[in-house]
Amino acid sequence: MRILVTGGAGFIGSHIVDAFIGAGHQVAVVDNLNTGKLANLNPAASFFQVDIRDAAGLARVFEQVQPEVISHQAALADVRGSLREPDAYAEVNIIGSIRLLELARQHGVRKVVYASTGGAVYGEPEYVPVREDHPINPLDPYGASKHTVEHYLFIYRHNYGLDYASLRYPNVYGPRQDPFGEAGVVAIFTGKMLADQPCTINGDGTQQRDFVFVTDVARANLLAAAAAGSGIYNIGSGVGTDVNAVFAGLKQAAGYAQEALYGPAKLGEVYKIFLDASKAQRELGWEATVSVVDGLKKTVDYFRA
Repeated sequence: MRILVTGGAGFIGSHIVDAFIGAGHQVAVVDNLNTGKLANLNPAASFFQVDIRDAAGLARVFEQVQPEVISHQAALADVRGSLREPDAYAEVNIIGSIRLLELARQHGVRKVVYASTGGAVYGEPEYVPVREDHPINPLDPYGASKHTVEHYLFIYRHNYGLDYASLRYPNVYGPRQDPFGEAGVVAIFTGKMLADQPCTINGDGTQQRDFVFVTDVARANLLAAAAAGSGIYNIGSGVGTDVNAVFAGLKQAAGYAQEALYGPAKLGEVYKIFLDASKAQRELGWEATVSVVDGLKKTVDYFRA
């Protein structure tokens, strides 16, 4: 297949590109390099430095690539950043996605695989593990922007026959995640531990998340692109891991001697969430295969190298 990956120079997107190329597909990447890196790019992919808000630039990419499938990963993706700049998150995540869907409609794209968020769309869950039919009550503009696009995907499927798979990601971690600035707790702690710097846990560390290794998430995109039909799928392990356990696992893998420091909990963040991915297993044949213990070790080995 001819596949266009937006955000394909980023942490998750670059692993998705690798998975598609490894499966023999022809891949083009769109990325504005705001957070993506040229070093992440697979040399077998064609690359276009274009922002998804740039309708004319995107149109030129579509005319050249003529994609059959889009894996849409490009987004602003930080909970606390979205509270500071809600308008920017709406502009990139919602308006940029609509422009992409319009071009997909015009160029006869078969399917869009969309990176949604299971960690932020549901809000504080009424039960865990969370199923896809759980009420949607995001606590931040990031989660709200991601869920809004799911409605547009349904609209384009209903009106134009554009199939989609919305993959609600958990806390994704692994090689290539940026440990500097706003990033996942695994990358931040790994970077600090390997530099022998203190690590601060926000809150008491008992808050739980669903941690899934990035290659498992890439495989979910591969399976979703090939599957028939449309749907929304949680991509998760079904198990909650608290931040104290993540710190302990990384400490052991990194040979880190310091104890954790503790600071105040952060505004807008869910306390406990993990995802029921039985629908993805049933309909896509996907399940998480890399344990948190193994994934943390792989991550430390990557950053150390």
